[in-house]
Amino acid sequence: MARGPKAIALELTAVERAALENLVRRRKVSQALAQRARVVLACAEPEATNLGVARTLGVSRPTVALWRRRFALHRLEGLVDAPRAGAPRQINDQAVEHLIALTLEEMPINATHWSTRLMARRAGMSQTAVSRIWRAFGLRPHRVETFKLSTDPAFVEKVRDVVGLYLNPPDRALVLCVDEKPQIQALRPTAPVLPLRPGQSERHTHDYRRCGTTDLFAALDIKAGTVIGRCQRRHRSIEFRAFLDTIEASVPADANVHVVLDNAATHKTRIVHDWLVKRPRFHLHFTPTSASWLNLVECWFALLTRRRLDRGVFTCTQELEEVIQRYIEDVNQDPRPFVWIKSADTILASVARFCQRTSNSDH
Repeated sequence: MARGPKAIALELTAVERAALENLVRRRKVSQALAQRARVVLACAEPEATNLGVARTLGVSRPTVALWRRRFALHRLEGLVDAPRAGAPRQINDQAVEHLIALTLEEMPINATHWSTRLMARRAGMSQTAVSRIWRAFGLRPHRVETFKLSTDPAFVEKVRDVVGLYLNPPDRALVLCVDEKPQIQALRPTAPVLPLRPGQSERHTHDYRRCGTTDLFAALDIKAGTVIGRCQRRHRSIEFRAFLDTIEASVPADANVHVVLDNAATHKTRIVHDWLVKRPRFHLHFTPTSASWLNLVECWFALLTRRRLDRGVFTCTQELEEVIQRYIEDVNQDPRPFVWIKSADTILASVARFCQRTSNSDH
């Protein structure tokens, strides 16, 4: 004897089956939606009953009947929750607009920026509401960022020159990004480091002892990802010329070498000029003033600092230099090329838009 109405037969198209299987496999999907997709896939099997699917998936029979019926009526759109009425809004659009205007156009009394508590008192809202609205509109009054605009009169020409090397390097030539990382400190805490353990982060004292400094000269081959590095106790033009000798000994003797570097005075002295005159295969390309971001070796310096220097403990400069040298050797054993993406036109257009915005500001 039949119990209740017969289950609705489901026939899936190839597109629908692929979409349902994708929902089941995806990691970043709600478990409720994935479960509904499993129910529909099981119901689409020949002679699948609601009771059988419920037992197989460990859900109730009414749940299987609900999503079978919803899918039969609305297909894939039927698996999504219908919008619910919920509680009425207590903050209307005018109040939100007023809060945004206060954030952007006014300053608090006796403070340099708004906090959620100050703005809540000023706008007559709760602190939670202020925080939620700021987050929705991407407003972070507590954050401040710095910028530096280059005043180099040859900014455009230098950008095109350097970016052109990155995007279209000359044939049978090396492009090396060269710079110094000065005053790397050998620091050690005043007490032993307490190591990481379950429920406890690594801890060290806030104060430290200085054990000397070293200066790192580095040349990054952007195509190969390898680095030529040398530590010196000073970074005068004498040391820079000695590093150029190191570069010359490390690169093929028959290759032209294009060197990207900044406008430091040590790069333009007489002894450096005389060294270059005797070696016409070396060509220097200077980045614009105050535009160190254009030199890719700065990215490598950031990796070195984050991975090996920031939390390092060094009892002397010799130990620091050995650690740096080992890091360079590890990088050269498994090099990763540094790929420049943006064209010179894109960079210059971005700088132009930024200059336009700053020139139109009231500050």
